[in-house]
Amino acid sequence: MIKAMVFDLDGTLINSLEDIAYSVNQTLRELGYKERSIEEIRSFVGNGADMLIRRALPKEGQKDTERAFKIYRGYYKQNLCTRTSAYEGIHELLANLKSRGIMIAVVTNKNDDDSKYIVDKIFGNKVDAVVGADMSKRKKKPDPEPVMLALSMLGADKDEAYYIGDSETDIKTAENSEMKCIGCSWGYRDRSVLECCDIIADKPEDILKALEK
Repeated sequence: MIKAMVFDLDGTLINSLEDIAYSVNQTLRELGYKERSIEEIRSFVGNGADMLIRRALPKEGQKDTERAFKIYRGYYKQNLCTRTSAYEGIHELLANLKSRGIMIAVVTNKNDDDSKYIVDKIFGNKVDAVVGADMSKRKKKPDPEPVMLALSMLGADKDEAYYIGDSETDIKTAENSEMKCIGCSWGYRDRSVLECCDIIADKPEDILKALEK
């Protein structure tokens, strides 16, 4: 019996790409580097802000990684929810899951404080637990540690839950956590990336099909 759903955040529950791209390009502009396209930045997302910045900087700019990260954090902190919103159908999906007594967690490589702020602002009490990136306390995805923490917060076992995400990092996270994986094709990666998932959801309501199996 499924008791919990563990969701990735960016590209799965929310479309945050415009706010991330804006903050990245403001950072690059301030440092005198060429801006990146929205599609380039889409491909950089998934392994946390530190890796995002490393990928966005040109080869000659890698020496500025630490400075660029601090600048980016400043811009993004001011734009956490400026253009960010839930994907169509997500609010209804979460409400449906809650009505079935299923607990909901978010596990993301986004900064822990930022994640909690965004989830609270957009989803309120629809989400029961949020575990973001905090390298002083735990490893990031695809390590299973944050997922196991979320499950323990919910009081659920990995065999009683699905992991839901949109990227290679999410697929690896589910594999490392020994959990069934639902891939969301509306996110930041091509559908072909999700072919090894147990289920591919092309719209949020497809996730409910996992409960009927």
